[in-house]
Amino acid sequence: MQMTQTISKVVSLDEALAHITDGITLMFGGFGGVGNPPTLIDSILRKGVTDLDLIGNDSGFPDIGIGRLVTAGRARSLITSHIGSNPNAGRLMTEGSMKVTFYPQGTLAEKIRAGGMGLGGILVDVGLGTIVEEGKQKIEVDGKTYMVEPALTAKVGIVYAKKADEYGNLVYDKSARNFNPLVAMAADITIAEVDEIVPCGALDPECIVTPGVYVDCIVQSEGVNWKWAWE
Repeated sequence: MQMTQTISKVVSLDEALAHITDGITLMFGGFGGVGNPPTLIDSILRKGVTDLDLIGNDSGFPDIGIGRLVTAGRARSLITSHIGSNPNAGRLMTEGSMKVTFYPQGTLAEKIRAGGMGLGGILVDVGLGTIVEEGKQKIEVDGKTYMVEPALTAKVGIVYAKKADEYGNLVYDKSARNFNPLVAMAADITIAEVDEIVPCGALDPECIVTPGVYVDCIVQSEGVNWKWAWE
């Protein structure tokens, strides 16, 4: 008789948080708070982790999503596309308490994608002839000049999905998908917070966006009290 064994990546919050320590580079999925993993962010706050180097699309809102870590002063740097929805991020940047590096949203997404694909970087022409090109390596392709933008990776990536099977195959909820699939690929350790965990084989393969090979840990989401968050 042939025996099979299912690999389960479901862990407790404490087990997942053991990977998130002071001073690490932490990449996060989400767009304006939508798609940020609320339970993981709350747990990082409670654990007291600090001096984080964050990478993600935006800085959320003051009391929503990744913005909670920014507001609490837990980040020493942020690589992002905008911070306009979180005035605390602007204040910390102006004070010099948090270093902020901006990239156009498409460039940021491609830098993360390149990291996940094992590429060294991407070629861009946005910013040529401006202060953006200062210090950047340049290369000519077919008679056109580009700047080299290095790929982005992280020690830990935190993502949020609607469903996962026990192996870590992920299904996202509409626009909450956003940066999550890219982040899942670009981290050494990817932790997925999910609303529903199902047995292996229960997901429609055509609906799986992130293959489980990219996911190291799965934690059950405790949800978020949006009424409290917006107060």
